[in-house]
Amino acid sequence: MDIGKISVFTFMDGMSAPDSAAFVRRVEKLGYRLLWYPEAWGREPFAHAGYLMAKTDSLILATGIANIWVRDPMTMAAAAKTVAEIGEGRFVLGIGVSHKSLVSDLRGHDYSKPLSYMRDYIGKMKASLYRAVPPKTEPPLVIAAIHPKMLKLASQEARGSQTYLVTPEHTKRAREVLGKDAWLCVGQITVFDRDPSKARAAARKHLEFYMAQANYIRSLRAQGFTDEDIATVSDRMIDSVIAWGDEARIRKHFEAHMAAGASQICMMPVRPDGTQPDERALEAFAPH
Repeated sequence: MDIGKISVFTFMDGMSAPDSAAFVRRVEKLGYRLLWYPEAWGREPFAHAGYLMAKTDSLILATGIANIWVRDPMTMAAAAKTVAEIGEGRFVLGIGVSHKSLVSDLRGHDYSKPLSYMRDYIGKMKASLYRAVPPKTEPPLVIAAIHPKMLKLASQEARGSQTYLVTPEHTKRAREVLGKDAWLCVGQITVFDRDPSKARAAARKHLEFYMAQANYIRSLRAQGFTDEDIATVSDRMIDSVIAWGDEARIRKHFEAHMAAGASQICMMPVRPDGTQPDERALEAFAPH
């Protein structure tokens, strides 16, 4: 599967279903090979994928990520196989443990041992029964991972990993854990604005949710950021984990991750007002 060097990573819950179909067709026409889309508190991602598969011809869709607490392992496997069959191989199953706020607080599940739960979940998912016509090729499995133990699990059980809110130095360490052949897909928030004040303000608005999540706070601390950096969403931290500026500056940020071992940049194009997707960035960084 050729997933390309730069993909699109964006929420589509703010679009109507017809608008989301028009959007993915534009992404496909621009030459992107793959589109990642999250699961949080909006659309059911597999139902949406089936709809979008019918509206596109070559674009690969990837859940980024499907929350493992939302479905039992057999249901997750069946959903992925169903979409992979419908799309004739144009599907990547990205899964992750999400966050306590979306699992325990929102849904009432026990979030006490996410790593152990993921390890057990994958085993059950791979062994689950499926008696429909199978897809011609199994959908690749990608695990959202930013901490070393989850990255190690991804190296053992998956095609690769998707990371988020990381520096190129983190990408280098992640590559060392994953090994040379695994996919390392780096989720990269991108603000296509050369004004430092406007770009950083957009980044801060987008990061409000993430700066309250324990997984990201621990990751950012491990990457060398202080509690003050995290509490204030400092310029230093923004400049390290957010690609902002003109095209040349943003490409330099992308290239730093690629040089550190990334397989793909999953570009999340945030508009200067903090919303997404930014069509200007999609056009500027399109493969053709």
